[in-house]
Amino acid sequence: MERASGVLLPISSIPSNYGIGCFSKEAYAFVDQLVRGGQKYWQILPLGPTGFGDSPYQSFSTFAGNPYFIDFEVFIREGLLAEWECHNCDWGGSESYVDYEKIYQSRFRILRLAFSRFHGEQDPEYVNFLEANKEWLEDYSLFMAIKNDQGGICWTDWPKELRNRESQALEEVRQRLDEEIRFYYFQQYWFSKQWCWLKTYANNCGIKIIGDVPIYLALDSADTWASPELFQFDENRMPTAVAGCPPDAFSATGQLWGNPVYRWDYHKETGYQWWIRRMRHCKELYDVVRIDHFRGFDEYYAIPYGSTTAEHGRWEKGPGLELFQVLKENIEDFEVIAEDLGYLTDSVLKLVKDTGFPGMKVLQFAFDASWNSIYLPHKYDKNSVVYTGTHDNETTLGWLQNLSDYDRKFVMAYTDSKGKSMEECVWSLIRAAIASVADLAIIPVQDYLCRGNEARMNAPSTFGNNWKWRMMKGELTEETLGRMRALAQIYGRL
Repeated sequence: MERASGVLLPISSIPSNYGIGCFSKEAYAFVDQLVRGGQKYWQILPLGPTGFGDSPYQSFSTFAGNPYFIDFEVFIREGLLAEWECHNCDWGGSESYVDYEKIYQSRFRILRLAFSRFHGEQDPEYVNFLEANKEWLEDYSLFMAIKNDQGGICWTDWPKELRNRESQALEEVRQRLDEEIRFYYFQQYWFSKQWCWLKTYANNCGIKIIGDVPIYLALDSADTWASPELFQFDENRMPTAVAGCPPDAFSATGQLWGNPVYRWDYHKETGYQWWIRRMRHCKELYDVVRIDHFRGFDEYYAIPYGSTTAEHGRWEKGPGLELFQVLKENIEDFEVIAEDLGYLTDSVLKLVKDTGFPGMKVLQFAFDASWNSIYLPHKYDKNSVVYTGTHDNETTLGWLQNLSDYDRKFVMAYTDSKGKSMEECVWSLIRAAIASVADLAIIPVQDYLCRGNEARMNAPSTFGNNWKWRMMKGELTEETLGRMRALAQIYGRL
């Protein structure tokens, strides 16, 4: 990986006219800002369609794209919508935060209106898209059509014949819900088309896209419904074990994520074909893939399904190095960042080293009472990616404000920030990351903006206020871009 720097900004956080960031002219303008700021990478969060809780890490599909990101201005130019129809909707009352309930109500109404005027069957490009993606697209679109028909409930609660994919029941529902199925084809076609345009523009400007891939899939997803053999399910297609983390100093009962865990023996028997297919799809979407919870490939924590806490799980062996050897053999230029945060055993460290993938360093983890953390910049190796914080952390300003006096004094001493304002201390930490030997430095845009925790993206294990923050139009100024560029130039990342 080249020595460079980049910015973390979710698509949903881009300014736009329709309540949530999308593949609009503002996204292209952000690419231009990255260029002026001397950056080479744009890291985003998962692009999949989100469900209850709005988390991009709990998607209805690992292959489909989020229809919230489709740009309506394209539909206006294509004659599928009138401008007044888009503006005559309630997109929420704030430019700083996403109102997901109002977005859901308004966006799908407008998408259906555009779909009613779309005649894709006459377009060879649309027909080719359906054929090229039918392996996942047909199951996903059928899944979503049935889900809507069933009032949005999880597929595990559907009538038995649909839950178990009985052929006669599926054929009947395909005929009855044909138009709804085609509505989801329409969404995925335009998502794919518009994302391809934006990514191509970014690449032509010298900006590479880092995508984020969750290790696990949501229980309520097209993938688990269509391919239950991939997961630890019983004969009734119900999970026998789910994912999480054991109790630790931060949580007395651990973390119960609830995602089904994989049948790694089955994946091995099939030559990891599903993983090859999944990662090939990711390679089409992104230039670099950040794989979340990399530890789970070495050992994963399996909790009996139905548990109310994570206290009674057990560690099981994952696929280890073999999976990544297979992926490298089958996917050309397979660039990966390993999210190797948290408690790391010797075997996890060995796995990351053996793959050759860069691991992650987070500055907010560096300043503990030991004064000897592996996340202190002077301890990095070149083959790593440094962040001031991630989407799961407080903003750096919010973190500084909440530190104990003792730890804050350590930060100030380490970054030579004594007597400086909190905002200037944020910039000192950004400088420490960019000056480090790590090949790649990624800074959340909130830190460049010196925003407090009102701009935090996600607080793990909480519900209701996550994934909502948006950057305001004009908030990322030319002065800030100039400061970003200067740091990139000084420390050899330009």
